[in-house]
Amino acid sequence: MKTKILLLGFIVLMAFVGTTNAQGLTGRAYYKSSSSFKFSMDSSKMAPEAMADIQRQLKKQMEKEYVLTFTQGESNWKQAESLGSGPASASSGGATIVINTGSSDLVLYKNLADQKYLEEKDLMGKEFLVNDKLNSYDWELSDETKTIGNYTCQKATYSKIVDSKRFSTGMEEMESVKDTVLIEAWYTPQIPVSHGPSEYWGLPGLILELHNAGSTLICEKIVLNPEEKVEIQIPNKGKEMSSADYRALAEEKMQDMMKKYQGKPGENQMVIKIGN
Repeated sequence: MKTKILLLGFIVLMAFVGTTNAQGLTGRAYYKSSSSFKFSMDSSKMAPEAMADIQRQLKKQMEKEYVLTFTQGESNWKQAESLGSGPASASSGGATIVINTGSSDLVLYKNLADQKYLEEKDLMGKEFLVNDKLNSYDWELSDETKTIGNYTCQKATYSKIVDSKRFSTGMEEMESVKDTVLIEAWYTPQIPVSHGPSEYWGLPGLILELHNAGSTLICEKIVLNPEEKVEIQIPNKGKEMSSADYRALAEEKMQDMMKKYQGKPGENQMVIKIGN
C-alpha cells in the first residue's frame, strides 16, 4: 500500500513538473516554404520550353524562409532576413514576369489566451494592420504518424468550402467561385504548444509541416528555451482595421484594377496561378 501511495505521489509530482516546464516553454522554429507554380500564356508565340523555363525560375524564387518565435501563449511569424527577399522575376523567350510577393518585414502576431491576432499587410504599397479574432480550425485528428527531424508527428486535417473572387486581365467583372480549402498538418506532442506556421494553430503540439493546396511549409530547425530571451513582437505598423474591412478594401482595389485592364484580352494576356 505504501508503495502505491509513494508511486502515486511521484506521478503527481512529475505531472506538476511537466506542466510547469510546459508553461515556461519558449523557442524558435525555422521553416522553408515551397509552391507548385503553374504558368500559362494565351499567346501562341511563346514556346513550351520558354514557359517551362519561366515556371522553373519563379518556383525557385518563391521559396522563402520563415521564423516562428513562440512562448506558451503568444507567437510571431515573419519572413527570415535574406538577400533574395524582393519581387520574384523571370525572363525567357522575350517575356519577363515580375511577381510582388509582399514586404519581407511584415509580422503576424497570435495571442492564444485572448484569442486574437494582429497582422501587418501591404496592399498596393500601403500598410495596414488587421486586428481580429483568431480563425477557428475544426481539426480532424488522425492516428497516422511520421518522423520529422527528431520528432514524432501526428497527422491532422481541416477542410472548408469558402467563397472567393478571381480576376485576370480581359475580364469585365470579377468571377465569384467556391473554393475548397484542404489543409494537412503534422504536429508533434513532444513540443506541447498550440502554435503553427502562418495563421495556423490549435493542435495539441507544434505544427512542423503544413500542406495547403500547392503550398508547403516544413520546419527544418527548432531551438527550444534558447539562452537568449525570446521576445514576442507586437505589430503596430499601418492603419488598423478588421479582417472583414480589409477584405472589402482589397476587393475594391481589385475592382479598380479591373477597370484599368478590362476589355478584350490582348496577345500578351497571362494567367498565373499559385497552387492548384
